[in-house]
Amino acid sequence: MTETVVPEPTQEQAALFAKVRRMMLIAGLTTTLAVAAVLIAIGYRLFRSEGSAVATDVTATLPKGARIVATGTAGDRLVVTLDVGGMTEIRTFDARTLRPTGQLKFVSEP
Repeated sequence: MTETVVPEPTQEQAALFAKVRRMMLIAGLTTTLAVAAVLIAIGYRLFRSEGSAVATDVTATLPKGARIVATGTAGDRLVVTLDVGGMTEIRTFDARTLRPTGQLKFVSEP
């Protein structure tokens, strides 16, 4: 049996092979990093999501004679502006649970 003898690469060829290997290593590491980033983003979204919001019916009682002037949202809060007998009042509610989170009253100085 005769064995095929592979000639030794020249110095230029060896430098070219080393450069190609280095470029392939960089490309492989970049691809691995990109795939890991995508998997981390998908995992974060899956485990961070709180699911769909459950529909709830809430009845909020207003003071006698009060009327709603304006409503709005601010981030994850529902903001309701009331006029209570000439006095302005702002009430905030959590948008997901509709629980009251704060109340701000404005009065005129005497």
